[in-house]
Amino acid sequence: MNRAGRRHKAYRRGHSAEYFAALALMLKGFRIVERRYRTKLGEIDLIARRGNLILIVEVKARTTLEQAMEAVTGTAMRRIESTADLWLARQPDYAKLSLRFDLVAILPWRWPVHVPAVFMV
Repeated sequence: MNRAGRRHKAYRRGHSAEYFAALALMLKGFRIVERRYRTKLGEIDLIARRGNLILIVEVKARTTLEQAMEAVTGTAMRRIESTADLWLARQPDYAKLSLRFDLVAILPWRWPVHVPAVFMV
């Protein structure tokens, strides 16, 4: 398979992983506010809300939970945090909101694994 084909396959797998992650969060009572929120600073896979709790969610499709957690690097954390700050500043009720950075790991043949507070700021 050529490079463009691999990239397209990874893009489709990412969309599929985000769909399943969103479904798992909705079943936990969260409302998906944004999917693939993009700015010049970076991208957030999912932003979910339940009451005043906002989840900034990184979705990783990997073979094991350990691999998924290791894939969230320090650089990625800073990028996600900067993008989250920008999103939060644009919310009219931002003073009432509490933010949490979570991971949803999409593993082969398993229900998505939701890891709350995968990193702190």
